[in-house]
Amino acid sequence: MHEDTERCVRAVRSKDARFDGWFFTAVLTTGIYCRPSCPVAPPKAENMSFHPSAAAAQQAGFRACKRCRPDASPGSPLWNHRADAVAKAMRLIADGVVDREGVPGLAAGLGYSVRQVERLLLAELGAGPLALARAQRAQTARLLVETTSLPMAEVALAAGFASVRAFNDTVREVFALSPTELRARHRPAPGGPGRGTPGVLSLRLPFRAPLCPDNLFGHLAATGVPGVEEWRDGAYRRTLRLPRGHAAVSLSPGPDHVACRLALTDLRDLSIAIARCRRMLDLDADPVAVDEQLREDPLLAPVVDRAPGRRVPGTVDPAEFAVRALLGQQVSTAAARTHAGRLVAAVGDPVDVDHADGGPVDGGPVDGGGLTHLFPTPEALAGIDPGTLAVPRSRRAAFHALVTALADGSLDLGVGADWAKARADLLALPGIGPWTVEVIAMRALGDPDAFIPTDLGIRYAARDLGLPDTPAALVRRAEAWRPWRAYAVQYLWATGDHAVNRLPA
Repeated sequence: MHEDTERCVRAVRSKDARFDGWFFTAVLTTGIYCRPSCPVAPPKAENMSFHPSAAAAQQAGFRACKRCRPDASPGSPLWNHRADAVAKAMRLIADGVVDREGVPGLAAGLGYSVRQVERLLLAELGAGPLALARAQRAQTARLLVETTSLPMAEVALAAGFASVRAFNDTVREVFALSPTELRARHRPAPGGPGRGTPGVLSLRLPFRAPLCPDNLFGHLAATGVPGVEEWRDGAYRRTLRLPRGHAAVSLSPGPDHVACRLALTDLRDLSIAIARCRRMLDLDADPVAVDEQLREDPLLAPVVDRAPGRRVPGTVDPAEFAVRALLGQQVSTAAARTHAGRLVAAVGDPVDVDHADGGPVDGGPVDGGGLTHLFPTPEALAGIDPGTLAVPRSRRAAFHALVTALADGSLDLGVGADWAKARADLLALPGIGPWTVEVIAMRALGDPDAFIPTDLGIRYAARDLGLPDTPAALVRRAEAWRPWRAYAVQYLWATGDHAVNRLPA
């Protein structure tokens, strides 16, 4: 979009927040770059240039605006909704692959050479993988500088910088302030985390309006696994397994952001935790584009108009979700929670981490509530005797095949996975059919066009709305909804009276 100058100028002049994250505006006369919705009076058109990423603007020598904070804008919806190499690369960079494994690790994850990856990213984003990872580190550094009282040397390490000097130079270059000056402008509240204290951070996760929280948080709360997830005091909370440790997160919806409180055992996992929470809540979606297309179907339009901005609930751990989807085949939501809770109690890793509200973890039993465990790894699940599972024999075989494939790496559902290959690999496993594959594609892989025409809830909703209710006919009708059929699923499910469609009391 950044190449469409006329459209970009119109968006900047109207301060249209819908385009935040789609492109960045650089002001030639001031040397700063902004998000389209920046509250400052827009410059003349001839003094604007447009860039596809914050990293590209930084690489061109522009500094981030101190008013609109363009580095903190919602991400481009393209990266989560596309299946090509550039989108996979952006998801992997957000998940910290470059910081952990370098550009060679990113290239290996994509199956390309380093040179190919650099060329693809430069062509579309105006910046290579190192510059994109550097921009992410700069944003993480700003969060830590402004919201904690950690010494700057620890901030530099936690943000992923190789040295304090590189940290200082980057902060000055990107924000036109030294780290000390940046902290002075946004002093953390007294009692914030300090040296040697696990990070407890309060953050705002932006999104493009509108956002309907009902099905998003309702689904996460209604299907929450005891010990791993809970709904408490108006917030969805869960534990997260991260590369360097674990965390507890609290997420509650607001009118213009999702309030996020993170308790991390290692602050170096901050940017990865944020990226995973954003993917779980589908916060980088473009609801206006989705809803406009779905409204073109006259029978679907009234459902969209009643509660626009529905998101597709995702996951922080694709392997975890795949296991849970399998356990949830042909059983109630309560039964699926019970099966998953037993696995957590049997082989889940107990955690000793403060709640994201700063309080101690509930030490009670798993079925008594509280965040007490991490969901088991595929390796731990592969060691379980399937005969101990209280499910039909065929599902025991499917469970064993799934967790074994996840554990040995023959099945890849990660953020850089090939969606078509993942579908084929899932279908090749015993006991896994099209319904399970599409649910995993929708919520674990993040495919916005995943569709489940055989789902009974979808067929009942289609019948009640006057849409075709046989799978083949519904698939034909849904061609007009592409590439947003996963969102159509959310709207169709919303017509039913189920706990997943409403926020808990």
